[in-house]
Formats: sequence, C-alpha cells, structure tokens
Amino acid sequence: MEIQNPPTEKPYETSSGERKGLLIINTGDGKGKSTAAFGLALRAHGRGKSVKIYQFMKVPTARFGEHRTFEKLGIPIEGLGDGFSWKSQDLERSAQLARDGWEKAKASILSNQFFLVVLDEITYPITFGWLALEDVLETLKNRPRGVHIVLTGRNCPTEIVDIADTVTEMKMIKHAFDAGIPAQRGIED
Repeated sequence: MEIQNPPTEKPYETSSGERKGLLIINTGDGKGKSTAAFGLALRAHGRGKSVKIYQFMKVPTARFGEHRTFEKLGIPIEGLGDGFSWKSQDLERSAQLARDGWEKAKASILSNQFFLVVLDEITYPITFGWLALEDVLETLKNRPRGVHIVLTGRNCPTEIVDIADTVTEMKMIKHAFDAGIPAQRGIED
C-alpha cells in the first residue's frame, strides 16, 4: 500500500449547471447494485422526499430484509416478478408479470408524484426481451424534469447507458460464494 497525502485543495470545480432529475445506473457483475440504490432511497426519504421502489425479479410476497425495513420506514416497495428465471415454472408468465410491472413503474415515473423511482433488476427483463427497450428509453427520456430514476442489474443496454447521467459498474474482484460460503441473511437478501 502506498501512503497518500490528503488533498488540501478542493479537487473539483463547483458545477454551474441546473438541477434536474438524474438517471442513475448501477450495473456490472459485482455485488452492491441494489444495495447502492436502496441507500439512495434511504437518503431521499431522510430528506422528506417521496420514493417508490419496484423490484422486477422479486415476487410480490417477498419478505427480504429490505422489505421489512422499508415497510417500517413507510417507503413503498413492490415485487413485480416471479423470482429467478431458472426457478420459473412458466417463463411466459414471468414475461407478462414484467410487462405488467413495467406499466405500473412507468405510470409512477410519469405521474411526477415521486422524487425517486428505483427500478431494481430491470435490466434482466429488458435483456430477456420481455420489455420493449424503445418503450423504456422513451419513458426515461420523457420523464418529468424533477424525477430521479435508478436502474439496477447486470448488462445494462448501451442505449440506456448512453442517456444516463451517472453510471457505476460494480466489478467483482472476489465473492464468498466462490469459496463455498452460502448467502448470508441480512447481507445478501
């Protein structure tokens, strides 16, 4: 490790641009995409902003740690999916759930009722061909000016990356699962 001196001058210029709703993407093969999005939801909620979270792969009855916490805090979170695709008994049903869920999410985005809308794991139904990329792009581009949106999931389409304001790619360096350690409740759920 190389020791570094802390900066003594501000490392950036203050932006002179206009505030607007941001399009933020958390993608890549590393852990932390949803976790980062949930952190933004907590930050916005803490400032008294309205937040809505949609989870495209979680079932509506999911009771993971984030669901329990967001319920206690009064942050609406809604599972729209059928679980992992490899566990699905009917992929056409999974696709229809994604399409129905997108209509709900799209309505929330365009309603201008929410400061932040999280579209957790939306990249999967897009890359599976279950959601029309053109419709998603049009909605993202034409959202009300003050609406912030966070999209999560691996392999985010380039067309969405191109219109985003902030894109973070989570890169896996090492994962406990590869060492035979199972998922840990409260860390990976």
